[in-house]
Amino acid sequence: MFNRNHTTRATVARGSALEMEIRRGKFRRSLFLETSQDSDIQKKIDHEIRMRDGACKLLAACSQRDQALEAAKSLQTCSTRIMAYMSELQRMKEAQVMQKVTRRSSDAGPMDDRLPCKGKVAISDLRIPLMWKDTEYFKNKGELHRCAVFCLLQLGGEIFDTDMVIIDRTLTDICFDNTIVFNEASTGFELRVELYSCCSEDDYSAGSTPRKLASKLSSSLGRSAGKKLRAAIEPGSCSPVSNGGASPLLLPVPSVPGPKYHLLAHTTLSLSHVQDSFRTHDLSISGSDECSYWLPLYGSMCCRLVAQPHCMTQQMMSGCLKVKQCGGDPQSWTNAFAVLKGSSLFCYHKQEDVESNIEPAFTIGINKETRIRASEKDPQSKVQNICISNQYGGEEVTHTLTTDSREDTHRWMEAFWQHFYDMSQWKQCCDDLMKIEQPSPRKPAPVTPKQGSLYHEMAPIASPSYEGLLLQDNAVSAEIRALLSSYYNDSY
Repeated sequence: MFNRNHTTRATVARGSALEMEIRRGKFRRSLFLETSQDSDIQKKIDHEIRMRDGACKLLAACSQRDQALEAAKSLQTCSTRIMAYMSELQRMKEAQVMQKVTRRSSDAGPMDDRLPCKGKVAISDLRIPLMWKDTEYFKNKGELHRCAVFCLLQLGGEIFDTDMVIIDRTLTDICFDNTIVFNEASTGFELRVELYSCCSEDDYSAGSTPRKLASKLSSSLGRSAGKKLRAAIEPGSCSPVSNGGASPLLLPVPSVPGPKYHLLAHTTLSLSHVQDSFRTHDLSISGSDECSYWLPLYGSMCCRLVAQPHCMTQQMMSGCLKVKQCGGDPQSWTNAFAVLKGSSLFCYHKQEDVESNIEPAFTIGINKETRIRASEKDPQSKVQNICISNQYGGEEVTHTLTTDSREDTHRWMEAFWQHFYDMSQWKQCCDDLMKIEQPSPRKPAPVTPKQGSLYHEMAPIASPSYEGLLLQDNAVSAEIRALLSSYYNDSY
């Protein structure tokens, strides 16, 4: 009796030790992943800080309006990304603390840690209607008010920007043709859309206007006072736009001469707004008609917001099965290589057919109405069968599946339950596969120097025959060129 108890206690001890070792291994892997994620986000923050510094220097060097507006847009985008990445880093730190607290709670019972799959979310055909006065639009009276506008779209740690467009009273809608795709969205995603506007009528010679003003004031105030004023206005060693100056990390937009964008309107879209069609959503408007960047918005935004959960586009489970179709010979089983994907279980003659894109031999429906159960044990094979039942025209059709081992049966049942859970959480996105248009590529830099980004315009400066640009060689340093090259070549 003593030996039996001693053996039992030893077995329990070994099991507990094994469980503890598994937990330690999971903890180490989790800690490694957390550290890796922290490092990735920190690298993104450092990258955007460099890009923001480059945008500051570019904005200070701009001599043309379009260049200044694009540089200010880049500055706003980089600053927003920095704030978003810092918020994401803070959220991850808080989640790590909560996980550690949960691990220390040894009294906690078994928890259901099932999570729905991720998915792609895409927004396209963005239209924002304008409401001009009759005298402005139809009679073309009054001052022609122009604004440069663009949108920032944020989902979690991913932030994208649209192209910049110039808007005046000759247009009835603000139109953005970009298709923007977020690749790692969860079911609880919140897609924030922000519309930024800037009056484009002012003179944005950012480098010349402050210097001209300083020269006039210095001649009026005297040499000593004017020298101090010039030092305060022009970029210096302590300025955020200088090479050595430290740009404040937490400021959304550093103080740099030139145009500044302002938040004109915003909205937040979630899973409930997803629909495979063009829909209208409410906008929250900021500012008033007294602001220089104001545009007469209706207060609504139209777009196409679609989602593709991974369970609809990726293989969630695959393996060899034996299938008995409804109404067939009870002893007739068909060998198949099955793939669980979307709303079907695709059954092929062999695995090579999947890789060769050959049509499946037959399919079994797997949707929200499908019923799946494990049958009683087969006394001969000692393996449970899996019964899949669907309703077709009021008639129930059942397919019976079997595997080679109890472990395989368990894996397939777990895959089916996870699949049903994914579909229940993604809701209408799993009724049919929504189509996502391929994102439109950024417009290529034109050959003519009077268009495109300032970086591409500055590229031929070294050539003595180049006469198309007013900026001189010493206007922008080699460091700024490298930063601009990196900025325009990177894709987010």
